[in-house]
Amino acid sequence: MLTAADRVLVDKLVLANRILYRQGIVDGFGHVSVRHDQSSNHFLLARNIAPGLVRREDILAFDLDGVAVDAHGQRVYLERFIHGEIYRARTDVQAVVHSHSPGVIPLGVACQSLRPVFHMCGFLGEGAASFEIRDVAGDTDMLISNGTLGAALATALGERSVVLMRGHGSTVVGSSLEQAVYRAIYAEINARLQIRATQLGDVTFLNAREAANAARMNDSQLPRAWELWTREIGVVD
Repeated sequence: MLTAADRVLVDKLVLANRILYRQGIVDGFGHVSVRHDQSSNHFLLARNIAPGLVRREDILAFDLDGVAVDAHGQRVYLERFIHGEIYRARTDVQAVVHSHSPGVIPLGVACQSLRPVFHMCGFLGEGAASFEIRDVAGDTDMLISNGTLGAALATALGERSVVLMRGHGSTVVGSSLEQAVYRAIYAEINARLQIRATQLGDVTFLNAREAANAARMNDSQLPRAWELWTREIGVVD
């Protein structure tokens, strides 16, 4: 029997949902998960509910096949396979954010890589990966609604931090909830800045060494941003 997740981790996942909503990364759709602290083969994810409305009692546990341990008849997200298959493929990943934030959509449909235009996005040093669902399943509803598609997405992501999903959105991973939330927020900011910059002319992106140095520095400052975002949300209920 799966041991219950730590209450602090559950509360942090509730905060992550609300932060991403407040920052405009998710709206009524999108989701964020964290690997279960008691079992690496399970993860925590809200039931099928708008992220901005998530409360402690909405958090469920799933195995890597996307099967809910304790749903008790509640509806679950159709795209939970994004999370399970990435956790299966990447033992270093502790949190996953899937969103349809508007800045990344144009890059995905224009087949342009998301690359770091400023120091806050050093995690994009290798550029975002790209996923074309037609190559896997032909014409679909664009959703990652089964394990096969989830595994294909995880393969496309590879060892990178972000994968753009053509005509859909993006998926971002991190070694902690704080890092994944930070990356999801700043990937969206970078996308908007990149599009604006390309309208002005040739863009000088961060090179690999600059990006790596910036990423290390930013990771050391995550508590600063997390404290601000959580204070804006208030107390978890």
